[in-house]
Amino acid sequence: MTQIKPSVTPSVTEPKAGFNHYSERLNGRAAMIGFIFVVAIEYLTGKGLLEWLGLF
Repeated sequence: MTQIKPSVTPSVTEPKAGFNHYSERLNGRAAMIGFIFVVAIEYLTGKGLLEWLGLF
């Protein structure tokens, strides 16, 4: 028996929520920016992040 294949491939956009390449890339970039800010705070103030926030 032969299989019938469709002649047109549907154009489906990738979702912007959930585990996909877009959200993982965005999360990684946000984490890198946050890490740079924490390092900058520690360098400029001489205190750790928790101590700078007054939590420790």
